Amino acid sequence: MSTGNPDFDLFRISEDHEALRDAVRAVAEDKIAPYAAAVDEEARYPQEAHDALVASDFFAPHIAEEYGGVGADALATCIVIEEVARVDASASLIPAVNKLGTMPLILAANEDVKKRYLTPLAEGRTTFSYGLSEREAGSDTAAMKTRARRDGDDWVVNGQKSWITNAGVSDYYTVLAVTDPDGKRGSNVTAFVLEKSDEGFTFGEKERKLGIKGSPTRELHFDNVRIPGDRVVGEVGDGLKIALRTLDHTRVTIGAQAVGIAQGALDFAVSYVKERKQFGKAVAEFQGVQFMLADMAMAVEAARQMVYVAAAKSERGDADLPFFGAAAKCYASDVAMQVTTDAVQLLGGAGYVRDFPVERMMRDAKITQIYEGTNQIQRMVMGRQLLARK
Repeated sequence: MSTGNPDFDLFRISEDHEALRDAVRAVAEDKIAPYAAAVDEEARYPQEAHDALVASDFFAPHIAEEYGGVGADALATCIVIEEVARVDASASLIPAVNKLGTMPLILAANEDVKKRYLTPLAEGRTTFSYGLSEREAGSDTAAMKTRARRDGDDWVVNGQKSWITNAGVSDYYTVLAVTDPDGKRGSNVTAFVLEKSDEGFTFGEKERKLGIKGSPTRELHFDNVRIPGDRVVGEVGDGLKIALRTLDHTRVTIGAQAVGIAQGALDFAVSYVKERKQFGKAVAEFQGVQFMLADMAMAVEAARQMVYVAAAKSERGDADLPFFGAAAKCYASDVAMQVTTDAVQLLGGAGYVRDFPVERMMRDAKITQIYEGTNQIQRMVMGRQLLARK
């Protein structure tokens, strides 16, 4: 029964959402979890997860039905990412980055661009990546050096992007480039779609990372890459505004990923301490262990509620989404780091070796505090939102 009060209804999960969770969990445990350790050990793309997500329509669930997708709402998309991350954070980046790469198109592209690029993604024929970050610009995205100059009806792109998730796997990339070097900072950047097959578009070597080793991270290099003018996303000069609006929505999905990682670590720790015996009884019977588990579970549930509320605001496009998206991502990622560390502690020496998944989960959790804006940047976003309120 609805309360009739939308603020209270934010906290209700529909039967459809719960059914979705069950369906994703079944796929994740059957088709993704068995390969997670090998994917990490071999630092290879999780093709088994990719294929399973395509087959189950969980590959890019956010794409609208009019472009061939299933039209999952923001909360449903978060549930997909959360449940996949519960068993393999690398695999959860497939639906997460598909949303990140396409969100600029969904927010600002014309219908021709949407149909041309969203349809093959919805059909599972490609993945979609996002090119905003640069090694020197870092969090100061407006300081990017990548340039796109107009040449007749075309644009010619030069420069590089760093830390690009699923680079080399994806066929399509939303790339931000300065189009007016002498223009006003923040209003001189434009978004484009680049294709892997574009001449002059190459990739750097795979980064050697602490975690999410199954998701390839590489640089993008543009050497006089000529693209037609119909690859512009939105209006010329609006790229940075589109990028920031994109992050308002997709930070929520990183919060969902963090919740999934934390939940997976908590689940494993609970099962382990119930079986492990010390001093003649199960470790779970010790009050100190129970207190640790209680704190871990409490933090995970708080993070989940923050993410789900932010997802509801993302779906509606609420004016306060920038605060809630930043808060959900920041809090959930801090929780993921703490909970996975505690899970390693609860397993003792067993937690520190690769025979068990919690050490991988701890390594995977760290990136959630860094990408799509460090948690220091999230706090800046929240602070500015608070100070702007009247």
